Amino acid sequence: MTAAIAPLIPRAARILVVEDSETQALQIRSQLEAQGFNVTTVPSAEGALARLNDRLPDLLIVDLHLPGMNGDEFVRQLRLNGGTRALPVLMLTGANEREQERLGLESGADAYVAKSADWDLIVLRMRALLRRRPDDDPDAHLLREPSPSLATFRRARVMIQHHSATFRLYLEGLAAQEGYEIQVATDERALLDIASSSATAPDAILLDTSTGNPGGVELCRRLNVLRNITGAPGLEPPSFHIICIGSDGEAAKQVLEDAFAAGADDFIPSSIDAESLRVRVRTLVRRKLLQDEDRRIESELRARELAIARAQTAAAAAAARASMADELAQANAELAAANQTLKDTQAKLVQAAKMASLGELVAGIAHEINNPLAFIVAHQGTVERLLRDVASKVPTDGPVASVEKARTRLDSMRLGLKRIQDLVLNLRKFSRLDEAGAQTIDVREAIDIVLALLAHKLSSRIIVTRDHEGAANLYCSPAIFNQVMMNIVGNAADAIEGDGSIAIRTHSDGQNYIIEISDSGPGIPEEMRERIFEPFFTTKPVGTGTGLGLAIAYSVVQAHDGTISVGTGPKGGACFTISIPLKGTN
Repeated sequence: MTAAIAPLIPRAARILVVEDSETQALQIRSQLEAQGFNVTTVPSAEGALARLNDRLPDLLIVDLHLPGMNGDEFVRQLRLNGGTRALPVLMLTGANEREQERLGLESGADAYVAKSADWDLIVLRMRALLRRRPDDDPDAHLLREPSPSLATFRRARVMIQHHSATFRLYLEGLAAQEGYEIQVATDERALLDIASSSATAPDAILLDTSTGNPGGVELCRRLNVLRNITGAPGLEPPSFHIICIGSDGEAAKQVLEDAFAAGADDFIPSSIDAESLRVRVRTLVRRKLLQDEDRRIESELRARELAIARAQTAAAAAAARASMADELAQANAELAAANQTLKDTQAKLVQAAKMASLGELVAGIAHEINNPLAFIVAHQGTVERLLRDVASKVPTDGPVASVEKARTRLDSMRLGLKRIQDLVLNLRKFSRLDEAGAQTIDVREAIDIVLALLAHKLSSRIIVTRDHEGAANLYCSPAIFNQVMMNIVGNAADAIEGDGSIAIRTHSDGQNYIIEISDSGPGIPEEMRERIFEPFFTTKPVGTGTGLGLAIAYSVVQAHDGTISVGTGPKGGACFTISIPLKGTN
């Protein structure tokens, strides 16, 4: 043999060699390990079956002639189990005979080679069996672990019950050649105990129903009852096939009929030849193993379907919970929005009531002041005229100084009364109770009025500059305009500590009338700018602010389809920008 053939697989493939001859096993192992294979040898098919519950090999090399179970029967058992059904099997024999090859291939072997063949040919056949299919994973044959879902590989179990010790030994020998695990029933009670449990029940029971064992048919019936009894939920009844072995002749015909009526799966005459007996038993055992495999696959499919159904149910329940959570979240959001709207409306109503009350109060005060003021101003003119007459008649050496002092005080009174008249006029203009609804106002005059009313806050420490680039007139609600200007300018004055300045600029972009009010105060932090228009939000100390002024200003501007925003002014303080659409502006 030459060593020119290099391994064609990524890693050493695992080969299990089933060979009873130690000399042959060592020779095969030496040849294959020289080719890079990982080789394990076992001397019997029974030993090979026990190893299959550990790590599955990538390929099996099986001698056709083995002690106990032959290689062809070993391969037949491999093909009955889902975990080993696809294992590649190369069968070897010492004879190059067509009949032997036929037996090997019919048992399920993938290839048949004579031991006398050239080793290069044997290795090539092995590599062909190990060659992966195009749709296989490249390393699939390197990770051949028994799947947890597959049934544990086991040898078929056969129980023998016969009154004749000689015939019982004969049956044991035939069963050993087939590789079965053999159990011998010592008595009827032991047989029924073993058969009553699905864990210990054999695959087939060879039962003596000959004329020498009159109780055999009754025992068959009782065994049939055992395998048809429905146990507790989740427990399956034992499963086994009953093979009755009886006598030949006319006398045995009735026994045969009774046996089948009692539940026998087959009836074999005791005079049958050994090979026919082995084939009949083998057929029923194979049928039992295939039924077990079908039940296992069906059970797995049911379990998978149940798992899928549970997963779908869980997914549907999760989706329903998520949908309910979304609906609940949406309802909560709507409730929160409605609650916030209610709060805003309440705040607006409170402020509107305050402003209405303030307007009525201002108008009432202005009216009450105006009446006595008119009386004083009228008499002040009379007193002035009389003093002029008195001054013209007083001699130069008389009380001239006293008259001049009275005239000077009268002039001061006139200036004070004029300031009171201007204040009353501004109060009346601010309240505008007689000017409800929108109308055209003089923006500059309205701003002057607001500044005059805030003179006590501005005093001499805050310089107010006005830059009127926009139109003189604006169509809006006068009282509301005054209110917005009052709130913003008043807040700016409160924010400036010590001396400072406020700049008011008006201009237009053709579609909107824009008023910018900036101050030299500390400004408004970025994180607070989105909240300053919220009702009741204030940065002033407790007791000095309600947090409604800017919220009302925001609502007023929105009611005019305008916008109001806050940013940073040229001098670092806050800059409020009010934009009102030009509607009906003259």
